[in-house]
Amino acid sequence: MTYADGLLSSLTRVKKARSLRASSWDTTGRNNDAWDIAPGETRVLADIQGTGCINHIWMTQPNGYRNVLIQMFWDDEEHPSVLCPLGDFFGLGNEIVNSYDSIPFSASTHRNNNFNTGCALNCYLQMPFNRAARIELVNEGDTPHRQYFYIDYELYGEACKPILHSAEPHGNDVAYFHAQFHRENPCDGWGHEIRVNTPEANIANAERLAWDNNYRILSAEGRGHYIGCNLSVTNFQGTWWGEGDDMIWVDGYKWPPDLHGTGSEDYLNQAWGMQKNAFAHNGSSIHENDTDGYQTSYVFHLENPVRFEKEIRVTIEHGHGNHLSNEMSSVAYWYQIEPHAPFGVLPAAQRKPVLKDESGAWQIEAAAQTPASEVVLNEEMKQMKSKIIKNL
Repeated sequence: MTYADGLLSSLTRVKKARSLRASSWDTTGRNNDAWDIAPGETRVLADIQGTGCINHIWMTQPNGYRNVLIQMFWDDEEHPSVLCPLGDFFGLGNEIVNSYDSIPFSASTHRNNNFNTGCALNCYLQMPFNRAARIELVNEGDTPHRQYFYIDYELYGEACKPILHSAEPHGNDVAYFHAQFHRENPCDGWGHEIRVNTPEANIANAERLAWDNNYRILSAEGRGHYIGCNLSVTNFQGTWWGEGDDMIWVDGYKWPPDLHGTGSEDYLNQAWGMQKNAFAHNGSSIHENDTDGYQTSYVFHLENPVRFEKEIRVTIEHGHGNHLSNEMSSVAYWYQIEPHAPFGVLPAAQRKPVLKDESGAWQIEAAAQTPASEVVLNEEMKQMKSKIIKNL
């Protein structure tokens, strides 16, 4: 049964549950249906008690796509299971909005491919909980943030009395929803001056070299399944940013990894570069041809999740052999049995998009860069770099 079949087949059976919503509606009965969140404020959007499942989240706002964080806690856990910038969580990177549609996420705006403007955001992934669910926004910007929202959910069993009586809580095998943001600005490329798809870029990248140097989309511990990601690139070099193989390790290091791909666009289920489309399972919510260098693409493993028993490490090369030093950011989505290994998020200053000046030059701000690891060149890397220098 496919994801869509399961979604539609649920409509043919009556379920004993109570449908509810948390929203920003104006409780005075007037039309001020948004919440204002002050700089530095953490605001609870939904605090739900009982056994249930969140089935849909809708949000709209005029800005705050990187400065504002969305975080979610299940069953009164100490550390959030979801911790992401608002725009990136919904598949829009670098504070750019654009209309697109997929099965788990969609966005809609009048002003496609613009920075920080009004946009409707939707998430349809199910988020079960046994005792409680809490969703918060954290405004880490320096201006007030205005947020409209719906959080649609249902409750089962004891939480619904006296309306409902017979629904059972989730079993011990229920997997909880998680999402994690990561960014490298810039990636630690060993040869950014080398053009993509040239002999000089085609070095061997294998074993621990790949494990250590690939861009990391997800690192998680526990038992669960990875269902996909979005990947954003700021293309400093200006040529093709891809050719990076995806490599996914399940339950520890080994060579080759459990899943080894053939190229960036191949992992994103496209080919010969990225096309300007947004499909149910894969595509681009933002395409660099429309934005002069910014790209956000996504892929979802809804029918073929990557299952793990102890841990998972999802990576992709930044350029073949990790030679490129573009900016990359991502959100990984997965389900797992709690507890999860805690994870954090970069401070707001290091989440800022890299912008261009009026001449079209990238404006590199030291405060927005992430800590870079020292690139240790092996002999093959040194030889390839020397070839480029000789040809200049």
